[in-house]
Amino acid sequence: MTSFLEDLRVPDDGLICGEVGRWAETKYRLISLYDELFATGMKNKWDQRVYIDLYAGAGHSQIRQTNARIKGSPILALGVPDPFDRYIFCEQDEEFLAALRQRTERCAPGLDAVYVGGSCDTEIETIRQAIPKGSPSNKVLSLCLVDPFDFGMKFDTIRRLSEVFVDFLVLLAVGMDAGRNYDHYVDGNHPKIDDALGNRTWRERWKNYPKGKRGFREFLAAEFALSMKSLGYLDVQVHQMKLVRSDDKNLPLYYLALFSRHSTAYQFWGQVLKYSTDQTTFPWE
Repeated sequence: MTSFLEDLRVPDDGLICGEVGRWAETKYRLISLYDELFATGMKNKWDQRVYIDLYAGAGHSQIRQTNARIKGSPILALGVPDPFDRYIFCEQDEEFLAALRQRTERCAPGLDAVYVGGSCDTEIETIRQAIPKGSPSNKVLSLCLVDPFDFGMKFDTIRRLSEVFVDFLVLLAVGMDAGRNYDHYVDGNHPKIDDALGNRTWRERWKNYPKGKRGFREFLAAEFALSMKSLGYLDVQVHQMKLVRSDDKNLPLYYLALFSRHSTAYQFWGQVLKYSTDQTTFPWE
């Protein structure tokens, strides 16, 4: 029986990579498990399956204050038993994107991969054009990972992608960013939360939220789910999201949430949640 966290580790290959906290191991374990369930489960139901990573990074990451390196989301997605038919990787940092290309070509030569340089928000049309066109004879379903460094994503980018058949796996950094900057965002002088939620009316609802300041991260996660529901995605409650905490102080960092228009996707997500507590092996091993 192989330990998944052992599989996550990689040697230093001499290429650049970003730094992450130790909790990123948990994040990538959950993402990788869902990638595998999705890619295999949808293989015979759709003609083409597309994987989109809006903040792809360099492919490998180094755990902060250690020499340990781990696979990032693009490399994990490339390694699923039933690979996606196309991969679309967007990354703003040119050096990271170049390193990702080298790592991708080394570990999965021949797979169909598209590399988009620049911010996903400014390059969203390029990303959309890279998705194969769907038709009655060519059904296309995409899985899009939205894993920003903070709560600085733009909901309009998600809205534009949602115009085709796309499921979203979203990291909501409401503990790491929004919680720490509570006063800055609530006073109404900064549009960051407005842009992430896709509306400016959330402050009115926050005034009537019964849990007070300590419930801010939970409120924002619920608000984001409401925004996704407005795009036709199935209703998601906060308890259906995975809350990931820091290793050192057990502080809430972020929610990892799935959004789909198909109930089958939530069956897969339910398996991820079931095996997410202190698991180091895949459920089928």
